[in-house]
Amino acid sequence: MPTIISVAEVTPPFEVNQNQASEFARELFSDSFKDIERLLRAFQNGQIEKRHFVKNIDWFKEDKTFEEKNTAYIESAVELGREAIVKCLDNTDFLTTNIPYQDIDAIFFISTTGIATPSIEARIMSLLPFQPHTKRIPIWGLGCAGGAAGLSRAYEYCLAFPKAKVLVLSVELCSLTFQRNDLSKSNFIGTSLFADGVACALVCGDDSNYCNYRKKKTSPFIIATQSTLMPDSLDVMGWDIKSNGLYVVFSRDIPLIIENWLKPNVTEFLKENHVNLETINYFIAHPGGKKVIDAYVKSLEIPPSMTEVSLDVLKQFGNMSSATILFVLNRFMEKEIPEGALGLGTALGPGFSSELHLMRWG
Repeated sequence: MPTIISVAEVTPPFEVNQNQASEFARELFSDSFKDIERLLRAFQNGQIEKRHFVKNIDWFKEDKTFEEKNTAYIESAVELGREAIVKCLDNTDFLTTNIPYQDIDAIFFISTTGIATPSIEARIMSLLPFQPHTKRIPIWGLGCAGGAAGLSRAYEYCLAFPKAKVLVLSVELCSLTFQRNDLSKSNFIGTSLFADGVACALVCGDDSNYCNYRKKKTSPFIIATQSTLMPDSLDVMGWDIKSNGLYVVFSRDIPLIIENWLKPNVTEFLKENHVNLETINYFIAHPGGKKVIDAYVKSLEIPPSMTEVSLDVLKQFGNMSSATILFVLNRFMEKEIPEGALGLGTALGPGFSSELHLMRWG
């Protein structure tokens, strides 16, 4: 089965703590919401301590055109995406030797926070010595589920081509979608949650000789995946695309939807693979927010301790959309996990949709 042998993450340069973000929101929204002080509790109740952005906080206090924001997206995505690839292929925590760029068969590029044609991975390929026949698979629009979906598609690619080494690059610059004149509660909650982050994972097929350069004694093999789209749920999460950019759609019912929908979905997936939920050792979950993490625990009836890694990533980085699950995965891969341990990866995104992975360390 294809295995993930290296993950690298990159944080943008400007760190904003949650108190700074809360004051920014008070300044912006106080004239629109009479109960602003009550609403501002969301910034603290969400348990996010700090986030990282590609621009300093003053940049967001002035109106920006869609063109200005998208230009900033392209420039930062190329710079930070390139850095993530370099770190992933020369990661001394996970690799005994660096992986040559020429050995990479395909790049799955994941993003939902900006638009570029040629796509970002093509622009990065002009800066790094990839071989010109590298397959490029840019995937747009999967939101928070995108990182997990990218791993799934890389898994399928490596099943088809067992000698392959494949990169999954996720670049999400959520801050650049911010609409300062959108005075909706969706935008208010988004302002309390979303952040910028970039991550890259290396997925290898069975015949890629990964044992020659894998440093860890064990690594997570992906043994099954499942993609699910909930019927009649297009208004749960996503973007409204308007003349001056992307406007967040964020239903307040998301935690309730997770509670009612996730467990039957997970149970079906595990049953098909002859695994019981009780035998899962590690829960590798995209932390959409504190309420989402609580909904995971309630829906799946798992100990809160199984979400500690996800919660820690949320506290330190916020919700970085598709990149967040790779940050979570990175922390699990840093552990010395015994052979045979089982992991369940999960992320939820627009659609409303679910991506699931069953992993076994080997």
